[in-house]
Formats: sequence, C-alpha cells, structure tokens
Amino acid sequence: MRAAQIKAVLPRELLASVVVFLVALPLCMGIAIASGLPPAKGLITGIIGGLVVGWLAGSPLQVSGPAAGLAVLVFELVRQHGVAMLGPILLLAGFLQLVAGRLKLGCWFRVTAPAVVYGMLAGIGVLIVLSQVHVMLDAAPKPSGLDNLATFPAAVAQALPSLGWQAGLLGLSTIAVMWLWEKLRPHSLRFIPGALLGVGLATAASLIMSLQVKRVQVPANLAEAIDWLRPADLLNLADPTLLIAAFAVAFIASAETLLSAAAVDRMHSGQRSDFDRELSAQGVGNMLCGLLGALPMTGVIVRSSANVQAGATTRYSTIFHGLWLLAFVLLLSSVLQSIPVASLAGVLVYTGFKLVDLKAFRGLGRYGRMPMFTYAATALAIVFTDLLTGVLIGFGLTLVKLALKASRLKINLIDLPEAGEMELRLAGAATFLKVPALTKVLGTIPEGATVHVPLNNLSYIDHSCLELLEEWGRANAAKGSKLLIESRGLKRRLEGRVRTNTGIGAAG
Repeated sequence: MRAAQIKAVLPRELLASVVVFLVALPLCMGIAIASGLPPAKGLITGIIGGLVVGWLAGSPLQVSGPAAGLAVLVFELVRQHGVAMLGPILLLAGFLQLVAGRLKLGCWFRVTAPAVVYGMLAGIGVLIVLSQVHVMLDAAPKPSGLDNLATFPAAVAQALPSLGWQAGLLGLSTIAVMWLWEKLRPHSLRFIPGALLGVGLATAASLIMSLQVKRVQVPANLAEAIDWLRPADLLNLADPTLLIAAFAVAFIASAETLLSAAAVDRMHSGQRSDFDRELSAQGVGNMLCGLLGALPMTGVIVRSSANVQAGATTRYSTIFHGLWLLAFVLLLSSVLQSIPVASLAGVLVYTGFKLVDLKAFRGLGRYGRMPMFTYAATALAIVFTDLLTGVLIGFGLTLVKLALKASRLKINLIDLPEAGEMELRLAGAATFLKVPALTKVLGTIPEGATVHVPLNNLSYIDHSCLELLEEWGRANAAKGSKLLIESRGLKRRLEGRVRTNTGIGAAG
C-alpha cells in the first residue's frame, strides 16, 4: 500500500483498533483465567496475535488472540501435564499449522460438518459456564464439568456466610450490564463493547465499596509473565498423549480460525481471505506462543466482527490493537490489578451462553434430524467426557450418516411386456452394504428369464455388486437365463469394467 493510501485510511484504522482493543482486553484476561493460567498469559497471546499474526495474516480483517473454544482443552492439558508442557505442545501445533499452510491444505481444515463444529462450541460453552460460575464466587473450578455441576450448590452455600457472595454479585452485575447493553445500546454508541462496560462498572463499584474480592494479578513487568520454552521439555513430545494433544490443538485452532475467516469475508466487500496464508500465519503465532509460554491463539469472530463494524478496511487496525494491548500492560498494569476476577468470570459465563447457539441448532433441522442429533451428541459427549472424545464422536456420527446415505439403494424387479423379459431397476448407490438385499431379489428371478439391468439411475456401483450380478449371470446361464447390464450413461461411475461372459451381456 502506498504512503498516500496509508495516510488516507490511518485515522479510520486507528479508531477501529481502539474498539477492538477495548473488546479484546477483558476477553484475553478472562479466557486465560478460564484456561487455569494467569491473565498475563492471555494478554501476551493477544499482543502476538495483533503485532505478528496481524502483519502476516491472509485474512486482513480477522483478529487473532486467545479463544474461548480452546480454553477447556488448555485447562485439561495444564491439569494433566503441567504448565511447562503447554509450550512444547503449542510449538508442535504451530509447526503443523505452518506446514499445512505451506502445503496449501487450508481448505481441508474447513471440510468439517457444521453440526460437529456447532456442537463442539456448544459443549465448550457449557463447560465454560459450569467452571466460571465457581470463579464468580471466588472459588476454584473443579477438573470436570460434571464435578462443577455437582458441587455448585455447595459452593453457593459456602459463599453465603463468607465474602464469596460479594464476588457473585459483581459477576452477575457484569452479565446483566452486557445483556442490557446488547439489547438497549443506542446506535451512536454501538462501538463501546458490553464486556468492557460491564467490567468497568463492576470494578468501579468494587473500589467504591471497598469489597474484599479476588482481583487480577498482573506483573508490573510483562517479562515476568514469560516462561521461555526449555529445550529439555521438547523431549517429552515423544509421549503419545502429548502428540495427540498437539494435533488436537492444531486441528481445532485451524478449523475455528478458517471458519471465522469465512464468516468475516461475508461481513465486508473488501479483500478476500487467503486461507493458506492465514493458516501459516496462525502457525507462526502459535509457535511464538509456545516459545513464550502463552495461550494458544485462533482467529476469533467476536473481535473480528467488532473490527469490521468499526470500519476497518486494512490489517493496520489489527496490528494497532496489539500495540494498544502492549502499551496498556506496560504503562497501566495497576489498572488491570484493580479488576475483580469475578467480573471477568461473568464475561466468560455470558460468552459461554452465547456459544450454545440454539438458532444454529434449529437451523440444522432443515437438513434432517441426523445433523441435530450430531450437534447434541457432540455437545453432550464433550460435557460428559472430554473435548477430544466429543469431537471424535461427532466425526464418527458424520461418517455413519455418509455410510447410510451411500447405502441407500432401491431395488425393483419388473416384468416387461415381452414374454420372459424382466428388468432389474436399481436407483441410488449400489455398494457392498446392499449385497444381501440384491442377492435376495436375484433369488426370485425365474429360470430362463432375460434380465435387463440399466445402471443409468445409479450414482455409484462398486466391485462387489458388479461381481454379484456377473456371477449370477454365469451361474444361471445353463438354465437359459441371461443377464444384460446396460451401463450406458454410467461409464465414469463404474468401478472397473463390465466383463462380457457367457450368458452376460454389456449393452451400451
């Protein structure tokens, strides 16, 4: 971009970057807390997402940073393997993303059934809500969603006689402000994010009333929050569980990023996203996060949509938002230390509810009951087991649906006007799954019949069905039967060639 063009768009980009910064600030810290890590870790990821990924991104209007969609996975990884292992996992995950982008595999990360993606986000949303309602009471969340649900009444009972109820009121007030602002905010003030307004009012109230609640702990020197990757920790990647974790982070982060980039493209009419370049940029960002011991990043739709709505047209807005995050942490860390943790938990509870998108669930009903079932099964499996298991169950159900669809075959045996002439009508996909049904129908054909088998109504026929037909023709040729396979119109869909044997014809 030329200097004159930069000068022309700079004021608009600066204004948009401030809006994105105000949205990103509470989310970066809140997602870090939901991940079981200090808030500064989320801020470091947000800074890298702005300054580095913003510059390299293939989707110039997309904003990258810590994402609620990975909070549950990071929490589990930290709980099972410790904070030190997060660095090697992110380094490998980022490297996988970088390689995938260079190999131009970006489009393949978008080949994910929407029902699985929406179900995954819904399950993550439920887990975030179940964990953060404990944080809203200044209590520690439990390892699993079911434990959080089971122990919530006891946590409330314990908070009432102590000071936990004060934190709970701050969290609830933050949620109420965000909800009311979304419903009632005037159009002229739409650029003010509800999360910032809710956190700001809760912080002010807690300071005015001198409430004894837990507050955000941010080091005065950002360098203190950096945990450099130790080379010795890389040896632990030989552990298969860590390798699986790295692949899971890479896949989920990539899918969420590219789905978000596609959504951002629908919001504006400017430059379209280069998915492979975006994937490579995310890989570089996550490798840096691994080296610095920060949270993983993805492209995030909430901050990205705020960027577009604020009028951004270039990548400079994203870069500047990272610069504002860095300046705020370096110069105004004392302000961050005044924020109640319960208020940030309220932001995450509200975000978690938004992830459970019932509108998307109802929309899946247009495609039948199976996508809705896949959505629900994926979400429930994540809540009752873990994220990876839930996603695998979702993919498994998608494959089952494909297998069932591929096995749909209508078989009809019709008598033709000519004596001894019959037609075996096949419509759909003739795969090995339908061999038993086809065998049963062939068994009803009388001796001496000439059977025509037109294949033009088939979308596909595999070797097993073709061989069954040919074998029936050979076996019944001595009885005067004849099988005529009419393959005209389906030559490209046949697996192999239709052989012409005694008693078997190939017409067309």
